[in-house]
Amino acid sequence: MARINLLPWREELREERKQRFLVALATVLVVAVGAIFMGNQYLNGAIEEQRTRNDYIRKEIAILDARIKEIRELKTRRQQLLERMKIIQDLQGNRPISGRIFDQLAQTLPDGVYFKTVKMLGKSISIEGAAESNNRVSNLMRNLDASPWMTSSTLNQVKANSTADTRDQSNVFQLTVQQTEPAVAGSAGAKP
Repeated sequence: MARINLLPWREELREERKQRFLVALATVLVVAVGAIFMGNQYLNGAIEEQRTRNDYIRKEIAILDARIKEIRELKTRRQQLLERMKIIQDLQGNRPISGRIFDQLAQTLPDGVYFKTVKMLGKSISIEGAAESNNRVSNLMRNLDASPWMTSSTLNQVKANSTADTRDQSNVFQLTVQQTEPAVAGSAGAKP
């Protein structure tokens, strides 16, 4: 007789396949969750590392900004010091000039003329004085124009006066003259 298997083998096979499928599904699920967890950990680590780098860069930028500010302040101080040094050098270079100007004023002063005040503003010299006559004032102006250290004498005012403070002088005058440097003294003016 033919063997007939009446056991429910199809249901057992179906149950076995279902079991394998659930095991495979659980395995895939565990692997997927593990992969997602590992990927999340990796990305979190990378983000944290980048934040650390950004914080370091921010700190270094702040340090460099402070140094840049300090450098700008130092450049400003340097420029101020250079300007001061230039002013001092100009004053040192012009120091002998004022002595020469006074010497020239004394040399150009004709007899019968004297100065009451001499003021120097920049390159302009303002002179107030007294003279015996207008001719003496003219001689003074010619002498000033002939001087290598002065030019452009301009008479501003002449008044006749015979008061006691002018020592019996008859004319009080005001004139201005411009200070110049002679060509030879200008090139050697730095070395007195």
